[in-house]
Amino acid sequence: LYVFDTDALRERARRFRGAFDAVLADIRIYYALKSNCHPHIAATLVHEGYGLDVSSGLELNAALDGGAGDIVFSGPGKRIEELTLAVNNADRVTLLLDSIGELRRLEETAARVGTVVRAGVRLTTEETGLWRKFGIPLEAVPEFFEEAAGCGHVNLCGLQFHISWNLDPEAQAAFIARLGKILSGLDRKYRDNIRFLDIGGGFWPEQGEWLQAAAIPRGILQTALEDKEIRGLEHYRQEACSINTFAKRIAEALEQHIPADMKYTVCLEPGRWLCNDAMHILLTVVDKKSPEVVITDGGTNAVGWERFETDFFPVINLTRPGLDERVCLVAGSLCTPHDLWGYGYFGEGIEEGDVLLVPNQGAYTYSLRQEFIKPLPGFAELSASGSDRTRYSYPLIAEAGSKKIKLK
Repeated sequence: LYVFDTDALRERARRFRGAFDAVLADIRIYYALKSNCHPHIAATLVHEGYGLDVSSGLELNAALDGGAGDIVFSGPGKRIEELTLAVNNADRVTLLLDSIGELRRLEETAARVGTVVRAGVRLTTEETGLWRKFGIPLEAVPEFFEEAAGCGHVNLCGLQFHISWNLDPEAQAAFIARLGKILSGLDRKYRDNIRFLDIGGGFWPEQGEWLQAAAIPRGILQTALEDKEIRGLEHYRQEACSINTFAKRIAEALEQHIPADMKYTVCLEPGRWLCNDAMHILLTVVDKKSPEVVITDGGTNAVGWERFETDFFPVINLTRPGLDERVCLVAGSLCTPHDLWGYGYFGEGIEEGDVLLVPNQGAYTYSLRQEFIKPLPGFAELSASGSDRTRYSYPLIAEAGSKKIKLK
């Protein structure tokens, strides 16, 4: 089962907003739908006052159908059909353009419809490497605004950038410093029309990034030299800052580097930080081959990639709970050796029929799921039986076809 913790999602949404509200006067927050596209996640965050950040026509349709009233549409290579959908919903959609060519195609599309659309332009944060596929270089900003000035159906009024995988805010602050230099030299008539600065997402959850031994440099080298898996219970943590630290440092950078005469809204596009802790996976042990090898009923097609060969998340035996981690290859039932949940479990033993929990699987798993060999999991929502969440006395009510399953 995919298990959704709606209370945790709401708490994350309110914490994120509170952190930035405390240091910035005018913000808008857009949930990055690609991080977990389940309608329940999006609907909950829209109810919390969030907009949605989409990066395809498929996601845009989902956001529109879900009732989102404030949507930003980013991503490279937007097709004419996708631009048309955005133009036809210009009262709800802001387009984040990726190139001058896309600006011209949007102008042609909006002119055919007879609508003026609100737009921003994405800025590339790396002029070399794979990330240069996104946006325009900083030095091209004046040229882009000059081109947009001749587009009567595009109101270019914002800038956006995104840096992923931030354990601390320094990369974001450094780019804001670079952006400030460009804005200081930008023609005043263009600068005065900028109404939003969108600093994207990429905020890492506060528990940090946990890695298996095979994912660190020593393990990668050992695997390459010895051509065998790196097993064991060694886990490595890279620390991450609190969201309050992110908010404070970003606010300081904006105040220090962005021209003081600019009046703009700060937009944010969190994904992983919001949904990571809001979805978990429940598995059942269906075969115990030995004390150190078990097979579960769920395969990693539920998360869509070989995540647990590199990323560490605890596998917790809810049936025989314990604080000691025990060596055991916990595998799924797909016909591939890469179907792995972990190299150990927390518990007092493990047997057929035991229920296992893999927590914090909300980000970049459900959206990447694939119907490969075995069916995908069902869904359940975790609901508190009382107001004291520390008592851990929550029943799980799962809709499985026409049946309801109650697990304690």
